[in-house]
Amino acid sequence: MLLRNNIPLTYIFGKIKKELLFVIGYSIGIVVLYENFHVTRISIPVAVPALLGTIISLLLAFRSNQAYDRWWEARILWGAIVNDSRTLSRQILSFVENPYVLDEIEEFKARFVKRQIAWCYALSQSLRGFNPRKGLEEYLSAEEVAFIKKRKNVTATILELHAMDLKRALQEGWINKYQQIEIDKTITGLCNHMGGSERIKNTVFPVTYSKYINMSIHLFIVLLPFGLIEYFGYMEVPLVVAIAAFFLLVEKMAVHLQDPFENKPTDTPTTTICRTIERDLCQMLDDNKIYEDKPQTELAPVGSYYIL
Repeated sequence: MLLRNNIPLTYIFGKIKKELLFVIGYSIGIVVLYENFHVTRISIPVAVPALLGTIISLLLAFRSNQAYDRWWEARILWGAIVNDSRTLSRQILSFVENPYVLDEIEEFKARFVKRQIAWCYALSQSLRGFNPRKGLEEYLSAEEVAFIKKRKNVTATILELHAMDLKRALQEGWINKYQQIEIDKTITGLCNHMGGSERIKNTVFPVTYSKYINMSIHLFIVLLPFGLIEYFGYMEVPLVVAIAAFFLLVEKMAVHLQDPFENKPTDTPTTTICRTIERDLCQMLDDNKIYEDKPQTELAPVGSYYIL
Protein backbone atom coordinates (compact mmCIF):
# COMPACT_ATOMS: atom_id res chain seq x y z
CA MET A 1 0.00 0.00 0.00
CA LEU A 2 1.17 3.54 -0.71
CA LEU A 3 2.71 5.16 2.35
CA ARG A 4 2.23 8.78 1.38
CA ASN A 5 -1.12 10.58 1.45
CA ASN A 6 -0.47 13.14 -1.30
CA ILE A 7 0.06 11.27 -4.56
CA PRO A 8 1.74 13.46 -7.22
CA LEU A 9 0.26 13.81 -10.69
CA THR A 10 3.42 12.35 -12.20
CA TYR A 11 2.69 9.05 -10.46
CA ILE A 12 -1.01 9.06 -11.40
CA PHE A 13 -0.59 9.90 -15.08
CA GLY A 14 2.54 7.78 -15.34
CA LYS A 15 0.21 4.76 -15.34
CA ILE A 16 -1.35 5.89 -18.64
CA LYS A 17 1.60 7.77 -20.14
CA LYS A 18 1.78 5.72 -23.35
CA GLU A 19 -1.96 5.89 -23.92
CA LEU A 20 -2.03 9.66 -23.42
CA LEU A 21 0.85 10.19 -25.87
CA PHE A 22 -1.12 8.24 -28.47
CA VAL A 23 -4.30 10.25 -27.76
CA ILE A 24 -2.43 13.56 -28.07
CA GLY A 25 -0.84 12.60 -31.39
CA TYR A 26 -4.06 11.14 -32.73
CA SER A 27 -6.26 14.13 -31.80
CA ILE A 28 -3.72 16.60 -33.19
CA GLY A 29 -3.68 14.67 -36.46
CA ILE A 30 -7.48 14.85 -36.71
CA VAL A 31 -7.64 18.61 -36.04
CA VAL A 32 -4.84 19.32 -38.54
CA LEU A 33 -6.72 17.41 -41.24
CA TYR A 34 -9.90 19.31 -40.44
CA GLU A 35 -8.50 22.85 -40.05
CA ASN A 36 -5.48 22.92 -42.36
CA PHE A 37 -6.41 20.48 -45.12
CA HIS A 38 -10.17 21.14 -44.92
CA VAL A 39 -11.12 17.49 -44.69
CA THR A 40 -14.53 18.35 -43.25
CA ARG A 41 -16.43 15.15 -43.99
CA ILE A 42 -14.73 13.35 -41.12
CA SER A 43 -17.04 15.06 -38.62
CA ILE A 44 -19.73 12.89 -36.97
CA PRO A 45 -22.65 13.79 -34.67
CA VAL A 46 -21.46 14.26 -31.09
CA ALA A 47 -24.33 12.05 -29.95
CA VAL A 48 -22.47 8.98 -31.26
CA PRO A 49 -19.47 9.15 -28.87
CA ALA A 50 -21.75 10.56 -26.16
CA LEU A 51 -23.99 7.49 -26.28
CA LEU A 52 -21.01 5.15 -26.34
CA GLY A 53 -19.42 7.05 -23.43
CA THR A 54 -22.58 6.68 -21.36
CA ILE A 55 -22.62 2.92 -21.88
CA ILE A 56 -18.92 2.64 -21.03
CA SER A 57 -19.46 4.72 -17.88
CA LEU A 58 -22.04 2.23 -16.64
CA LEU A 59 -19.75 -0.70 -17.40
CA LEU A 60 -16.81 0.99 -15.68
CA ALA A 61 -18.94 1.75 -12.62
CA PHE A 62 -19.90 -1.92 -12.35
CA ARG A 63 -16.30 -3.01 -12.94
CA SER A 64 -14.95 -0.60 -10.31
CA ASN A 65 -17.53 -1.73 -7.75
CA GLN A 66 -16.65 -5.37 -8.30
CA ALA A 67 -12.92 -4.65 -8.02
CA TYR A 68 -13.42 -2.61 -4.85
CA ASP A 69 -15.53 -5.38 -3.35
CA ARG A 70 -12.61 -7.80 -3.82
CA TRP A 71 -10.18 -5.32 -2.25
CA TRP A 72 -12.51 -4.57 0.66
CA GLU A 73 -13.19 -8.25 1.30
CA ALA A 74 -9.43 -8.83 1.49
CA ARG A 75 -9.14 -6.01 4.03
CA ILE A 76 -12.03 -7.45 6.09
CA LEU A 77 -10.37 -10.87 6.12
CA TRP A 78 -7.10 -9.42 7.36
CA GLY A 79 -8.91 -7.36 9.96
CA ALA A 80 -10.45 -10.62 11.19
CA ILE A 81 -6.97 -12.19 11.24
CA VAL A 82 -5.82 -9.39 13.56
CA ASN A 83 -8.75 -9.98 15.90
CA ASP A 84 -8.46 -13.76 15.93
CA SER A 85 -4.69 -13.61 16.47
CA ARG A 86 -5.22 -11.45 19.55
CA THR A 87 -8.04 -13.71 20.71
CA LEU A 88 -5.97 -16.86 20.25
CA SER A 89 -3.06 -15.42 22.22
CA ARG A 90 -5.34 -14.18 24.98
CA GLN A 91 -6.98 -17.59 25.24
CA ILE A 92 -3.66 -19.42 25.42
CA LEU A 93 -2.23 -17.05 28.01
CA SER A 94 -5.34 -17.03 30.19
CA PHE A 95 -6.72 -20.57 29.78
CA VAL A 96 -3.50 -22.53 30.21
CA GLU A 97 -3.05 -22.97 33.94
CA ASN A 98 0.36 -22.91 35.56
CA PRO A 99 -0.20 -22.97 39.34
CA TYR A 100 3.37 -24.06 40.08
CA VAL A 101 4.98 -21.66 37.58
CA LEU A 102 6.58 -24.46 35.59
CA ASP A 103 9.01 -23.37 32.87
CA GLU A 104 7.61 -26.01 30.52
CA ILE A 105 4.16 -24.43 30.56
CA GLU A 106 5.52 -20.91 30.15
CA GLU A 107 7.58 -22.06 27.19
CA PHE A 108 4.46 -23.68 25.75
CA LYS A 109 2.58 -20.37 25.93
CA ALA A 110 5.41 -18.39 24.37
CA ARG A 111 5.89 -20.95 21.61
CA PHE A 112 2.20 -20.88 20.74
CA VAL A 113 2.03 -17.08 20.56
CA LYS A 114 5.24 -16.72 18.54
CA ARG A 115 4.02 -19.42 16.17
CA GLN A 116 0.92 -17.34 15.50
CA ILE A 117 3.13 -14.38 14.56
CA ALA A 118 5.01 -16.67 12.18
CA TRP A 119 1.72 -17.81 10.63
CA CYS A 120 0.70 -14.23 9.85
CA TYR A 121 3.99 -13.41 8.13
CA ALA A 122 3.98 -16.71 6.25
CA LEU A 123 0.45 -16.09 4.96
CA SER A 124 1.36 -12.56 3.87
CA GLN A 125 4.41 -13.80 1.98
CA SER A 126 2.52 -16.70 0.43
CA LEU A 127 -0.29 -14.50 -0.89
CA ARG A 128 2.21 -12.16 -2.53
CA GLY A 129 4.06 -14.99 -4.22
CA PHE A 130 7.17 -14.81 -2.02
CA ASN A 131 8.86 -17.57 -0.02
CA PRO A 132 6.61 -18.20 3.02
CA ARG A 133 9.45 -19.95 4.88
CA LYS A 134 11.67 -16.87 4.92
CA GLY A 135 12.29 -15.52 8.41
CA LEU A 136 10.33 -18.20 10.27
CA GLU A 137 13.42 -19.22 12.24
CA GLU A 138 13.00 -16.06 14.30
CA TYR A 139 9.70 -17.27 15.73
CA LEU A 140 9.79 -21.06 15.50
CA SER A 141 11.95 -23.69 17.13
CA ALA A 142 14.37 -25.80 15.10
CA GLU A 143 12.04 -28.80 15.41
CA GLU A 144 9.09 -26.81 14.08
CA VAL A 145 11.11 -25.44 11.18
CA ALA A 146 12.25 -28.96 10.28
CA PHE A 147 8.65 -30.20 10.43
CA ILE A 148 7.45 -27.38 8.16
CA LYS A 149 10.17 -28.10 5.59
CA LYS A 150 8.57 -31.50 4.98
CA ARG A 151 5.26 -29.92 3.97
CA LYS A 152 4.32 -27.86 0.94
CA ASN A 153 1.62 -25.65 2.50
CA VAL A 154 3.45 -23.70 5.19
CA THR A 155 0.48 -21.83 6.65
CA ALA A 156 -1.68 -24.96 6.93
CA THR A 157 1.22 -26.78 8.60
CA ILE A 158 1.61 -24.03 11.21
CA LEU A 159 -2.08 -24.35 12.06
CA GLU A 160 -1.54 -28.10 12.31
CA LEU A 161 1.21 -27.45 14.86
CA HIS A 162 -1.28 -25.27 16.75
CA ALA A 163 -3.72 -28.19 16.83
CA MET A 164 -1.04 -30.65 17.97
CA ASP A 165 -0.01 -28.40 20.85
CA LEU A 166 -3.64 -27.85 21.77
CA LYS A 167 -4.18 -31.60 21.96
CA ARG A 168 -1.11 -31.95 24.17
CA ALA A 169 -2.34 -29.21 26.50
CA LEU A 170 -5.64 -31.07 26.91
CA GLN A 171 -3.87 -34.37 27.59
CA GLU A 172 -1.54 -32.76 30.13
CA GLY A 173 -4.49 -31.19 31.91
CA TRP A 174 -3.35 -27.62 31.29
CA ILE A 175 -6.78 -26.82 29.79
CA ASN A 176 -10.19 -28.46 30.03
CA LYS A 177 -12.39 -29.70 27.19
CA TYR A 178 -14.49 -26.54 27.05
CA GLN A 179 -11.41 -24.35 26.76
CA GLN A 180 -10.00 -26.65 24.10
CA ILE A 181 -13.20 -26.28 22.07
CA GLU A 182 -13.09 -22.47 22.28
CA ILE A 183 -9.43 -22.29 21.23
CA ASP A 184 -10.09 -24.73 18.39
CA LYS A 185 -12.92 -22.46 17.17
CA THR A 186 -10.47 -19.57 16.99
CA ILE A 187 -7.97 -21.67 15.02
CA THR A 188 -10.78 -22.73 12.68
CA GLY A 189 -11.61 -19.05 12.16
CA LEU A 190 -7.99 -18.37 11.18
CA CYS A 191 -8.17 -21.26 8.73
CA ASN A 192 -11.34 -19.79 7.21
CA HIS A 193 -9.72 -16.36 6.82
CA MET A 194 -6.72 -17.98 5.15
CA GLY A 195 -9.03 -19.81 2.75
CA GLY A 196 -10.90 -16.60 1.95
CA SER A 197 -7.66 -14.78 1.16
CA GLU A 198 -6.48 -17.64 -1.05
CA ARG A 199 -9.83 -17.64 -2.85
CA ILE A 200 -9.41 -13.95 -3.75
CA LYS A 201 -5.82 -14.57 -4.77
CA ASN A 202 -6.59 -17.56 -6.99
CA THR A 203 -9.87 -16.38 -8.52
CA VAL A 204 -8.97 -14.45 -11.66
CA PHE A 205 -11.23 -11.57 -12.69
CA PRO A 206 -12.93 -12.55 -16.01
CA VAL A 207 -10.44 -11.69 -18.75
CA THR A 208 -13.09 -11.37 -21.46
CA TYR A 209 -15.01 -8.81 -19.41
CA SER A 210 -11.88 -6.70 -18.93
CA LYS A 211 -10.95 -7.04 -22.60
CA TYR A 212 -14.36 -5.94 -23.88
CA ILE A 213 -14.37 -2.84 -21.68
CA ASN A 214 -10.84 -1.97 -22.79
CA MET A 215 -11.80 -2.33 -26.47
CA SER A 216 -14.90 -0.18 -25.91
CA ILE A 217 -12.85 2.58 -24.28
CA HIS A 218 -10.40 2.63 -27.17
CA LEU A 219 -13.25 2.76 -29.69
CA PHE A 220 -14.77 5.67 -27.75
CA ILE A 221 -11.43 7.54 -27.77
CA VAL A 222 -11.04 6.95 -31.51
CA LEU A 223 -14.51 8.37 -32.25
CA LEU A 224 -14.40 11.26 -29.78
CA PRO A 225 -12.25 13.69 -31.87
CA PHE A 226 -14.60 13.32 -34.85
CA GLY A 227 -17.56 14.33 -32.69
CA LEU A 228 -15.89 17.38 -31.10
CA ILE A 229 -13.88 18.74 -34.03
CA GLU A 230 -16.78 20.66 -35.59
CA TYR A 231 -17.57 22.56 -32.39
CA PHE A 232 -14.19 23.17 -30.75
CA GLY A 233 -11.50 23.20 -33.45
CA TYR A 234 -8.04 23.13 -31.90
CA MET A 235 -9.56 23.12 -28.41
CA GLU A 236 -10.67 19.61 -29.25
CA VAL A 237 -7.18 18.33 -28.37
CA PRO A 238 -7.14 19.14 -24.61
CA LEU A 239 -10.79 18.11 -24.32
CA VAL A 240 -10.15 14.71 -25.87
CA VAL A 241 -7.04 14.21 -23.73
CA ALA A 242 -8.89 15.12 -20.51
CA ILE A 243 -11.88 12.86 -21.25
CA ALA A 244 -9.67 9.98 -22.37
CA ALA A 245 -7.48 10.32 -19.26
CA PHE A 246 -10.55 10.07 -17.04
CA PHE A 247 -11.79 6.85 -18.63
CA LEU A 248 -8.32 5.30 -18.74
CA LEU A 249 -7.59 6.14 -15.10
CA VAL A 250 -10.86 4.66 -13.89
CA GLU A 251 -10.09 1.48 -15.79
CA LYS A 252 -6.55 1.33 -14.35
CA MET A 253 -7.92 1.86 -10.85
CA ALA A 254 -10.26 -1.10 -11.26
CA VAL A 255 -7.47 -3.29 -12.64
CA HIS A 256 -5.24 -2.53 -9.65
CA LEU A 257 -7.94 -2.96 -7.01
CA GLN A 258 -9.16 -6.31 -8.32
CA ASP A 259 -5.97 -8.07 -7.19
CA PRO A 260 -5.24 -7.02 -3.57
CA PHE A 261 -2.37 -9.50 -3.07
CA GLU A 262 -0.23 -8.84 -6.16
CA ASN A 263 2.49 -6.71 -4.49
CA LYS A 264 1.18 -3.48 -6.01
CA PRO A 265 0.81 0.00 -4.45
CA THR A 266 -2.93 -0.62 -4.03
CA ASP A 267 -2.38 -3.89 -2.13
CA THR A 268 -3.92 -4.75 1.19
CA PRO A 269 -1.10 -3.71 3.60
CA THR A 270 -0.47 -7.21 4.94
CA THR A 271 3.09 -6.51 6.10
CA THR A 272 1.96 -3.55 8.20
CA ILE A 273 -0.89 -5.63 9.60
CA CYS A 274 1.56 -8.41 10.50
CA ARG A 275 3.75 -5.92 12.35
CA THR A 276 0.71 -4.72 14.29
CA ILE A 277 -0.11 -8.32 15.23
CA GLU A 278 3.50 -8.95 16.25
CA ARG A 279 3.58 -5.84 18.43
CA ASP A 280 0.32 -6.69 20.18
CA LEU A 281 1.13 -10.35 20.74
CA CYS A 282 4.60 -9.58 22.04
CA GLN A 283 3.03 -7.06 24.40
CA MET A 284 0.76 -9.82 25.70
CA LEU A 285 3.86 -11.94 26.28
CA ASP A 286 5.59 -8.98 27.91
CA ASP A 287 8.45 -9.62 25.52
CA ASN A 288 8.70 -6.39 23.52
CA LYS A 289 12.34 -7.04 22.72
CA ILE A 290 11.26 -9.32 19.88
CA TYR A 291 9.46 -6.46 18.20
CA GLU A 292 11.84 -3.61 18.98
CA ASP A 293 14.99 -5.43 17.88
CA LYS A 294 13.41 -6.79 14.71
CA PRO A 295 14.92 -5.09 11.64
CA GLN A 296 12.55 -3.46 9.18
CA THR A 297 11.36 -5.86 6.53
CA GLU A 298 12.63 -4.90 3.10
CA LEU A 299 9.94 -3.02 1.23
CA ALA A 300 9.27 -3.15 -2.48
CA PRO A 301 9.92 0.33 -3.94
CA VAL A 302 7.42 1.86 -6.35
CA GLY A 303 8.83 5.21 -7.41
CA SER A 304 8.87 7.33 -4.29
CA TYR A 305 6.46 4.91 -2.58
CA TYR A 306 6.73 1.57 -0.87
CA ILE A 307 4.51 -1.45 -0.58
CA LEU A 308 3.79 -2.74 2.91
